Amino acid sequence: MGKSLQRPAEPAVSRAKQNAMAAACKIDLTFENGHKMPALGFGTWRAPDDEVEKALNEALEAGYRHIDCAPVYLNEATIGRVLRQWIDSGRVTREELFIVTKLPPHGTRAATVEKFLKRSLTDLQLDYVDLYLVHVPFTVPEVDGPFLTNDNGEIVLETTTDHVSLWKAMEGIADAGLARSIGLSNFNQRQIQRVLDNCRIKPANLQIENHVYLQQNGLVKFCKANGITVTAYSPLGSKGIEKLLNRPVPDLLDNSVVKEVAQRRDKTPAQILLRHLLQRGIATIPKSTNANRLRQNITLFDFELSDDDMAQLNGLDQNLRICDFGFFPGVDRSRLTGSMESVPAALVPVDAAGTAAAITRPVVGPLSTLICSWKAAYRKLLLGCG
Repeated sequence: MGKSLQRPAEPAVSRAKQNAMAAACKIDLTFENGHKMPALGFGTWRAPDDEVEKALNEALEAGYRHIDCAPVYLNEATIGRVLRQWIDSGRVTREELFIVTKLPPHGTRAATVEKFLKRSLTDLQLDYVDLYLVHVPFTVPEVDGPFLTNDNGEIVLETTTDHVSLWKAMEGIADAGLARSIGLSNFNQRQIQRVLDNCRIKPANLQIENHVYLQQNGLVKFCKANGITVTAYSPLGSKGIEKLLNRPVPDLLDNSVVKEVAQRRDKTPAQILLRHLLQRGIATIPKSTNANRLRQNITLFDFELSDDDMAQLNGLDQNLRICDFGFFPGVDRSRLTGSMESVPAALVPVDAAGTAAAITRPVVGPLSTLICSWKAAYRKLLLGCG
């Protein structure tokens, strides 16, 4: 009789240790539909295939179970391969994971929602995702390549998007069991309200830029009042996209108040910034490809910030947006400060019949398109912001 080629089971002690690590670093946010999302996740944007494979293995070993993905990060197939290895080896079950992915900008229309979700499911090697988000409230034309461009290589951006029909299609994929929960990303309060006014299934989550310099308390309060959980991307400030934005980006980790609180609590500045978000009731998805920082970022549940600590950190709010969408020429950056009431509504009307208030160049073409003269490559563009 030939020897079995079946992979040997993982040692029980290893499995028990992984479970203990995952349990020790877990606080859940509960959606109105009853599903739970770990409040701390692992972000995968700006992570090439070779980096994300190693980092995701490290993250899963450290206890991360909430994994944030998106087609535009160009690494879902690699993520899917790692997840399948962990599931098939018995080191984790599908039910223990919370997988998020997003509808890409070139799929932000009702007719293509299911197609793009199924494409992500194939790459991720999953039957369903736990949360499916509309990545942005605007649309780019769907073409074989990354973007439709004109003869000068300029990107064509549609400035009208029907959020009502789009959301009905999102409800359809929830009904079909392809996504257990559905939500939004980078939507402003008026856009969310329009969805709420016309929905059968409410958005479970809103993912936005949020950190001590951009706390967006009004939008967070609005979401909580409407039963929508909030997830923060760029929780540490995304200093790494400075070249993309072609302007200085503040270093939150070097802020004197953050460092003072960190010293007082014997924690790293990153741990303080992440804990601040958690104590505000906001989930967060820091990204790192460094094993030590991955473990530091998840070690947030053995301490609490005091009321004085929170007050000091709350006082750092500057309404300073890092991913300000001002990298689209023709958009007036001076009007892109403040709450999500103006960003990225600057690019998108509140409904399909509206006007794009902060666009400073004429809107042209039969599809009411704006030609944006931003010539960066697709990866640089869409890996720049969460």
